[in-house]
Amino acid sequence: MYQYTEFDRQFVKLRAAQHRDQLERWQKGQLADDEFRPLRLQNGWYVQRYAPMLRVAVPYGEISSKQLSVLAQIAKEYDQPNAELFAKAQAQQDLLPGKSPRLIKGYGHFTTRQNVQFNWIPLDKSADVMDLLATVDMHGIQTSGNCIRNITTDELAGVAVDEVVDPRPYAEILRQWSTLHPEFAFLPRKFKIAITGATEDRAAIGWHDVGLQLVKNAAGEIGFKVWVGGGMGRTPIIGTLVREFLPWQQIMNYLEAVVRVYNRWGRRDNLYKARIKILVKAEGQRYIDEVEAEFNDVVHKDGGPHTITQAEFDRVAACFVEPPAPASSDSAVKSNSEDPAFQRWVHQNVVAHKNPSLRAVTLSFKRLGLAPGDATAEQLEASAQLVAKYSRGEARVTHSQNLVLPWVPENQLFDLWQEAKSLGLASPNIGLLNDMIACPGGDYCALANARAIPVAAAISERYQDLDELDDLGPIDLHISGCINSCGHHHSGHIGILGVDKDGKEWYQVTLGGSDGSNLSGAAGPGKVVGPSFSAAEVPGVIEAVLNKYLELRLPSQEAKGRAEHFIETLRRVGQDPFKQVANAARHPEPELA
Repeated sequence: MYQYTEFDRQFVKLRAAQHRDQLERWQKGQLADDEFRPLRLQNGWYVQRYAPMLRVAVPYGEISSKQLSVLAQIAKEYDQPNAELFAKAQAQQDLLPGKSPRLIKGYGHFTTRQNVQFNWIPLDKSADVMDLLATVDMHGIQTSGNCIRNITTDELAGVAVDEVVDPRPYAEILRQWSTLHPEFAFLPRKFKIAITGATEDRAAIGWHDVGLQLVKNAAGEIGFKVWVGGGMGRTPIIGTLVREFLPWQQIMNYLEAVVRVYNRWGRRDNLYKARIKILVKAEGQRYIDEVEAEFNDVVHKDGGPHTITQAEFDRVAACFVEPPAPASSDSAVKSNSEDPAFQRWVHQNVVAHKNPSLRAVTLSFKRLGLAPGDATAEQLEASAQLVAKYSRGEARVTHSQNLVLPWVPENQLFDLWQEAKSLGLASPNIGLLNDMIACPGGDYCALANARAIPVAAAISERYQDLDELDDLGPIDLHISGCINSCGHHHSGHIGILGVDKDGKEWYQVTLGGSDGSNLSGAAGPGKVVGPSFSAAEVPGVIEAVLNKYLELRLPSQEAKGRAEHFIETLRRVGQDPFKQVANAARHPEPELA
């Protein structure tokens, strides 16, 4: 993983010191709330429904065991609201119809942007937390605000068997370029970039403001395919392919042009029309032409100030040090164990590695009693120990809110499985129905129209039988508590969106969305099946849809040696049969208990 330089470390420490000074001036009344707000947001400090929320940046998802241990310490020592505030929040939640799992404290939350959030840290402790993060090269810079946000990538970057080019050095170069960029610190709206270097898109690049795919042309030269103008939210749009091949040396010059034109013409007069996707949709070829003109000006008139030299690329790439292999293990080769539970886990949670003796393993943070992506302080520390012991001290946060260990020796899989199982992190459900994505929703977020956690819990409780999950096969279920789409409901094979109707929580269900992976096919938004449903109806609606799938799917002898997947059946037969059973599942019942 990327090894911070002394300049990097000094930068982060100075930023933490700057936040402490700002915090102290605010506490003394020398900074007004309106003056302090943009300053704290630039370091990832929000104020949410009940308490401050910290978003910690995890650039392109890479995280070390030492960093996980510090996050565990923060959860244990700082994610602790005072008793009166916590009791008040629980009392307010108890008044809502339909009970969520009880509010918890002392935990971190893996997000769909490969970041980590904390929901209860008192603001007067924020400077102490920033100092602690800085000891392990972490911070909250560019996790908020109308700037270029945390750059994401494939969680298997650098180890994937289908990788054409490792995207991480390019992601780091772009991170350094975009951090505190003076021209792009106050864009019309937030701006998200995703990059992949594999043949399979595991980074959902079509759904980003800019999506980048590293490719090689016929001459073997490395370059980028460039998509611009993707995004979810109120208007879901897949990015437009604007360049089939851009030489890698020019990527920053080209992005300079892309963002500069957006900064110039983006809709600052309307929050809901401010994202670049609206500009690209409205202007089409005119936008692309202006970007090309701007790019030519940057390269030819200004001399290409951001052209990446081979020496600069080599400097950054050299900071990505493959973690050293441990001394030879005395552990017996147990990967061929005939334990059926172990084999199920290997089949579902373990994938091949570019090194044939290694595997990439996903720890599942989808289990009953906790929201998708939540990790208690104890689980964070236990995960850190597993990462140190089995994955050379390196892990990856995934956009599906799990944790990947990318350097696991094949002969240690059985030992890892046993330890992960004892911690509740070895559910063999990766890619299956209850490996769902869900945002914190109305339980924590001030922007949410409805809660996501109780709906996720109700569906998870219904689908716990592993044989049934296996039979249903791979299904992406995504839940968002509002139209901001932090739960990526648009890209789910089944999407659930919380909406507000006359002050009550209701949920729209969409079918047929895709993130662009090989399983899901071309990226695109799902279609709404009909009017919204009550919270109590949602689990029954999902069950009705899945039962219809089981009825309609092609058996293995007609579907390439395996039963037809849900998304394949849906695309073959169309939406109507599923809409009919979904709407027929309405029934008057009390809210979720």
